[in-house]
Amino acid sequence: MRKLISAVALATLAVGCSKQEAPENAASTEVTKPAEPVTLTVYSARKEHLIKPLFDMYTEKTGVQIQYITDKASPLLSRLKSEGENTPADMLITVDAGNLWKAAEDGVLRSVTSDALESNVPANLQDENNQWFGLSIRARTIVYAKDRVKDGELSTYEGLADDHWKGRLCLRTSKKVYNQSLVASMISNLGEEKTEQVVSGWVNNLATDVFSNDTKAMNAVQAGQCDATVVNTYYFGRLQKKEADANLAIFWPNQQDRGVHVNISGAGVTKHAKHPEAATALLEWLSTEEAQQQFAQLNQEYPVNAKVSASEEVLAWGDFKRDALNVSEAGRLQPAAVKLMDRVNYR
Repeated sequence: MRKLISAVALATLAVGCSKQEAPENAASTEVTKPAEPVTLTVYSARKEHLIKPLFDMYTEKTGVQIQYITDKASPLLSRLKSEGENTPADMLITVDAGNLWKAAEDGVLRSVTSDALESNVPANLQDENNQWFGLSIRARTIVYAKDRVKDGELSTYEGLADDHWKGRLCLRTSKKVYNQSLVASMISNLGEEKTEQVVSGWVNNLATDVFSNDTKAMNAVQAGQCDATVVNTYYFGRLQKKEADANLAIFWPNQQDRGVHVNISGAGVTKHAKHPEAATALLEWLSTEEAQQQFAQLNQEYPVNAKVSASEEVLAWGDFKRDALNVSEAGRLQPAAVKLMDRVNYR
């Protein structure tokens, strides 16, 4: 639930250019401290242990104080809407492009002009109107039992709908935004009719009822209830840390066509921010190499900044082709995805 805590922050600027990708020679300027003391308020759907270290780093460099409130995405968005002009929030941090897209649609974010953000954040991981920017990447991929799935059995997300997987598949509930975004991306890539066939096939192949989270789905694979599931990569990373000898492995689907579905955590400056310039400076810093290295380590996610490598554990999973679809499509098509999943009784 909500927690209000003080931390500290910094401001940084990076020189940027194209919206396509960060150039190799992009450089950042020295961090500058504000002329007067500033306190920023951040609403965050990311948990405290994933944001506090970053805020502490920022504070140590600049003296900018950061107050933050943590909660789930939906309550935070409702709070921003109800507070309107009276909101204390200068920034919203949340997970999944679907939530970021909805925040922009609901009019609680403002457009930001920043060369640093354009340089550090790839075009497909940011809002076309510059109202939000990705800060870390997570891939939603297939995890399988190494002793029960043979080479060549896995291929694509769509392949999991084949009769070959009857009684062998576990899935997380469709109520979670991560699966809604995955299905939304499939609608964009495959069309609604084909996607409905695929998701219906998934439901028919389920070995058991859907699970409330990715960890439980992986535990079911380990226990032999099913042979494969679909999860966000950092959940697999957490399980590996606890159980180094787990009988599970990652498979990167759709490598011969569109690539693996990726999503983001990200942030935007609120429409009624009391300190928009200071909030923009914080957002810029969160996209820099210094901050991105922390993102890569804290939750075993992939950094958005191309000049920063993932952690050693994450790199050990191997390279893979990513779906280049703009993640905002996952938000735009989520209502259609939810209706589709309801039609095929994916609960």
